[in-house]
Amino acid sequence: MPRVKGSFVTRNRRKKTLKLAKGYFGAKHLLYKTAKEQVMHSFKYAYRDRRRRKRDFRKLWITRINAAARMNDLSYSRLIDGLKKANVEVNRKMLADLAVYDMAGFTNLCEQAKKALK
Repeated sequence: MPRVKGSFVTRNRRKKTLKLAKGYFGAKHLLYKTAKEQVMHSFKYAYRDRRRRKRDFRKLWITRINAAARMNDLSYSRLIDGLKKANVEVNRKMLADLAVYDMAGFTNLCEQAKKALK
């Protein structure tokens, strides 16, 4: 069987990897071997962090809701419990948005939750 150099395919594969590694520090964007290792790690981080982003945002929303609820003399857990008892279906993302941009609307929801808790 004749020997095949494979330069076209090999060069394109290496160019693709180096293009993905553009902007990395040091040899990680210059040398193929280190670039390949870093790109593989980067794909792992991206996969993991697409899932982690959902957790991080939920944590952020809960923190914002808790801070705004305490300004209305409620804790986060009492607010959520009161809203459930009052049959108010608002998700945490919207509650956090109300807490930041529409304090009057959030205060109204807090009053509804207080009434339902009594």
